[in-house]
Amino acid sequence: MNVHVLVPAAGAGRRFGAAVRKQYLELQDGPVLAVTLQRLARHPLVTSILVIAPEAELDYCRQQVVERFAIGKIAGLIAGGTERQDSVRNGLAACAAGDEDIILIHDGVRPLFPLAPLDRLVEAAATHGAALLAVPVQDTVKEVVDGRVVRTVERSRLWLAQTPQAFACSRIRDAHQRAHQAGYRGTDDASLVEWCGWPVVVVPGSPDNLKVTTPSDLVLARSLLVSGQGKEL
Repeated sequence: MNVHVLVPAAGAGRRFGAAVRKQYLELQDGPVLAVTLQRLARHPLVTSILVIAPEAELDYCRQQVVERFAIGKIAGLIAGGTERQDSVRNGLAACAAGDEDIILIHDGVRPLFPLAPLDRLVEAAATHGAALLAVPVQDTVKEVVDGRVVRTVERSRLWLAQTPQAFACSRIRDAHQRAHQAGYRGTDDASLVEWCGWPVVVVPGSPDNLKVTTPSDLVLARSLLVSGQGKEL
């Protein structure tokens, strides 16, 4: 069984508000995306990594990230689609994984994901077909309509989804194909599997597994790396 990783890095980064896309902003010794890819390449279970970038930026990504930092296990770079779901579908079509292999899908702007749970994540996907990293909700959650609180939501069963998310290759390809044919849009790849009625198992993640979406996220990620919290295996 091989483990192939798809890394969507084709987002426009509109919420970040910078002139440079957030995946290319400097985090510590390199761009956010380079830190993410280096971390993935270090894990012994990972067989190959396929980077999905905007078509106009493929050469830039290859030269300034993959080649500049000599990142290993890169199987190639392919053009993304209009939305993230389209990009992942493109990646699945281009990936050389067999039906029994495992596909990991990981956001290119989550550079501090924990490596230790990946073994359990892959094992859970091999057993159940789909699994994701997640952390329990800690804050009180309010449902709000028109600026007024409708109710306080019971949080004991609420978890915040993260990536990587892991899937049996045949299952995630089937889920994406069904969603595409039906015009269904999910909020993450696991939601497509849920929509198909198939189980998704949760593996506890890390609160430090932040997604760099705003300038404050980048500041926090830099701080975690400096403190050493973001370097654990």
